[in-house]
Amino acid sequence: MVESVLGRPPAVVLLSGGLDSSTVLAIARERGFEPHALSFRYGQRHVHELTAADVVARSQGVARHITAQIDLREFGGSALTADIDVPKGRTAGEMAHGIPITYVPARNTVFLSFALAWAETLGSSDIFIGVNALDYSGYPDCRPEYIAAFEAMANLATQAGVEGTQRLKIHAPLIHLSKEQIIREGLRLGVDYAQTSSCYDPGSDGRPCGGCDSCLLRAKGFADAGLIDPLNVRFGIG
Repeated sequence: MVESVLGRPPAVVLLSGGLDSSTVLAIARERGFEPHALSFRYGQRHVHELTAADVVARSQGVARHITAQIDLREFGGSALTADIDVPKGRTAGEMAHGIPITYVPARNTVFLSFALAWAETLGSSDIFIGVNALDYSGYPDCRPEYIAAFEAMANLATQAGVEGTQRLKIHAPLIHLSKEQIIREGLRLGVDYAQTSSCYDPGSDGRPCGGCDSCLLRAKGFADAGLIDPLNVRFGIG
C-alpha cells in the first residue's frame, strides 16, 4: 500500500456532494486515510450537486478531487437521467415498497468500477461509499449484499488482487445507520451540511424542492435529531 507524505494510506471516496457522501468523506479522514474524492458528471438532472461536491472536497482538504465525465442519459431509464418527472410528496410507506423511477440503472456499479480503477493506480486498498439500507428509497445497489458482492468481484478483477499484493475493501460505514444517526455522526466530525446538496430536482441556484424522496428523507433525519437543517437556513426555508 502506498502512503502519502503525511504517512496516511490513500483511499478513494465517492463524493456526490450530498449529505451521506460528505459524512463518509469525514469518516474516512477520521479513520486515518488520505481521501481522494471522486465525483461524476453523468447527465444527472441535479447537476448542482457537483458544485456542492467541489465545496465539500475543498473544505475537508482532500488530496485530490476528480470529476469523471460519463453520460448515462444515453440510456435514460430514470427520472434523474431522462425527461421523466421526479416523484414528489411520497409517503414513508410508498418509499418502503418497490424501486422508484429515480433509480439510475447500474449507477453504483459504474461508479465503483471507476473508483476501483483509481484505487489500483493509487496503490490503495480502500474505497468509501455512502450507501444506506435504512432511510433510503429502495435502490438495489445500496444493500449490504450488493457491496459484499462487488468487493468479492473487485478482488478477482485487478492485477493487485490476482497477484495477492492488495486486498480491496469497500467501506460503507453508513449502511446500517438511520438518517438521524448519519447527521449526528457528521456533526460530530464537523461536517457543514449547509454546503451539501441532496435534492433530486433543485432550482438553478441549488434551492431544494422540498418534495422529492431525497428532500423528504433529509428533512425527516433533521427532524428526528431535533435539529434545523442548515441548508434550509441558507435558503430561508421554513
